Amino acid sequence: MKGFPEERTILAAEYIIENGATVRSAAKKFGVSKSTVHKDVSERLRRLNPNLYLQVKEVLEKNKSERHIRGGIATREKYAGLRHF
Repeated sequence: MKGFPEERTILAAEYIIENGATVRSAAKKFGVSKSTVHKDVSERLRRLNPNLYLQVKEVLEKNKSERHIRGGIATREKYAGLRHF
């Protein structure tokens, strides 16, 4: 969903909150880059909807704190032959 940045920002923020999604998964869902999603939810959203921004920030901080765990799981699956690219 390229197009109107304000609309995309709100939709991405709602998606992240509802699904506990990462920036990467939101970018894939909306067909934009991770940089675009990050800019949307960290800069644009703060101006557009401060309350929604705080909710997104909470989800992204949780994801960041769990990042090392997901990375370890992915590595284990890769070497166990469970992951197919």
